[in-house]
Amino acid sequence: MVAAMGRKAAIIGLAGTHLGAAEAAMLRETPPIGIILFARNIGRPAQLRTLTAAIRDILGEDTPILVDQEGGRVARLRAPDWPSFPAAASFENGPAEAAHANAALIGLECRAMGLDVVCAPVLDLRLPEAHGVIGDRAFSADPAEVTRLGREYLRGLQAAGCVPVIKHIPGHGRALADSHLELPRVSASREELARDCLPFAALAGLGAWAMTAHILYDAMDAELPATLSAKVIARVIRGAIGFDGFLISDDLAMKALTGRPAALAQASIAAGCDAVLHCTGEIDETAALLATCPWLAESGLRRLAVAREASRTHRADLDPAALMALRDTGLVRAA
Repeated sequence: MVAAMGRKAAIIGLAGTHLGAAEAAMLRETPPIGIILFARNIGRPAQLRTLTAAIRDILGEDTPILVDQEGGRVARLRAPDWPSFPAAASFENGPAEAAHANAALIGLECRAMGLDVVCAPVLDLRLPEAHGVIGDRAFSADPAEVTRLGREYLRGLQAAGCVPVIKHIPGHGRALADSHLELPRVSASREELARDCLPFAALAGLGAWAMTAHILYDAMDAELPATLSAKVIARVIRGAIGFDGFLISDDLAMKALTGRPAALAQASIAAGCDAVLHCTGEIDETAALLATCPWLAESGLRRLAVAREASRTHRADLDPAALMALRDTGLVRAA
């Protein structure tokens, strides 16, 4: 097992449903902070539990294993082996307890599979003129409603023992393009962008991680997207928003960014991210990134510990049947 100290400031993807010999050797030689799993890594429940156990056998019991499990369109655990969960927009104007219950149910499913970091909730605004990549993944166009439901989602995941990841800070809601495919450029004013930041600011101190947006904001930094911008990270994310938690990039392989992933990792960490995401699972590319990626800084270790402790503190004894009843009743009231 790799020692707890001395990790590369990266969270990486894997190629398939089992940990290959070359991947295992890479994890031992250049250990990342954690692993993120996708549909290509997930077959049946027994297989997934075996995979997460194998990862932790090498990297350690406290190694974060991430998954995108928002509900709706974005869900890696799917039927028939796992239940379907509604999209965030389903809870708009409904009772907060329903959102909390739904997130707790998601967290319980993830924890049972060895997945302890859930990349949710989305705190972006659901603006009608924007690209549909966010759409019903967001709770509302109203920052107050996003904050109300986002807080409950966050706390529900923590109640299940998971670490939440709020995204996409400082806000993806105005983007007119999909950052998976190209770099969105947002020309909104500082005042408009400040409104988008409100949910992130309100929930900044609750112990979640945060994921950056691959977006260029003219009013914040007209030259670099947020993920690579020291201005945006220092002045906006750490400054105006007040987020002092563990900050990760969105996937460096997305087409919004150009350049080699290894170079992008160094640039993102130099700009102020604690760690980067690299999700392709392509071993040569991943090994090259890990070889030159900086080691996790002491500040990152501290922030990881704070998030882990917040989830331990808020973990609760949950009754899945009661949670499901509470969720479903709330959805009826929200409809």
